[in-house]
Amino acid sequence: MKRILTAATAVITLGLAGAAFAEYPEKPVSFIVPWPPGDLEDVLTRMIAEDFQTEYGVAAAVVNRPGGGGGPFPGAIDVATAEADGYTIGSFVPAVPLIGHEIGIPELAPEKFDPIGIFLTYPFVIATSIDSPYSTMQELADYAKDNDVVLGHFGDVLTPTQVTKALAASMGFEWGADAAYDALDCNTLASGDADVINTTLQLVLPCLDQVKVLVSITGERISLVPDAPTIGEVDSNLNIALWNGLFVLKDTPADVRDRIAAVAKKTVLSERAQKLAAETGALIYWQDATESAAVIEVDKATLATISGLLGE
Repeated sequence: MKRILTAATAVITLGLAGAAFAEYPEKPVSFIVPWPPGDLEDVLTRMIAEDFQTEYGVAAAVVNRPGGGGGPFPGAIDVATAEADGYTIGSFVPAVPLIGHEIGIPELAPEKFDPIGIFLTYPFVIATSIDSPYSTMQELADYAKDNDVVLGHFGDVLTPTQVTKALAASMGFEWGADAAYDALDCNTLASGDADVINTTLQLVLPCLDQVKVLVSITGERISLVPDAPTIGEVDSNLNIALWNGLFVLKDTPADVRDRIAAVAKKTVLSERAQKLAAETGALIYWQDATESAAVIEVDKATLATISGLLGE
């Protein structure tokens, strides 16, 4: 009897040890995108999730949690309040990891996230209708000194909005009004809801012949609108781009991070992802965790410059 109990104990012990050291992932994984479906970060994150599922044989899905472009970032809160086990992964733009912890969202403070890697620079632009009475930022600045111009954006604290407002301040004009939208596309301009929008080029591609791109908020000119200057060309102090990356909680184990990164890197460097880059003007690449952390630190310094221009 004693021998039987000893054998049973050994089996149970081995079973518990196996459960404790089970190799990640062993259950469904969620990639949280805090925006509506359809834009570049959503498309690429879905590619990563599909490849993750194929590689590891577990369900992997994108969950869209839009709302709160100026906070409270419900998608980021979902990641921040999950377990630090790699089963809830954030697909975030700069505002979440750079300033999310500073704008009064208790769930995001103190800083909660570490980058797995940055994989996308959006072809973000400041655009207006083809029939607008201005075709450059200088012409817009001159016009806006005597006329109200309404700006549409995705949220006041987001990088493109901040840099657009800072550019106006540096050029000596103010927006007549501004408003946040969940979607900024051809209809936004056609309806007259906004005179100028900052949005990704992908969202206005269907009506690109009816749009003037005044400036791109990118590090280099966008191939599909090569005549539009970058933000750094217009004002070198505002040289910043809108990127997207994968993030996890700071206590997430290193081996888990490595497994997520391995799939994401393979996906974004794949032929299908690079084809998307060619079609949309986006930059799609892979920067590892160390490189991504360095980008974040530089961007924090640039955001400080922007805040100074905005008197914040």
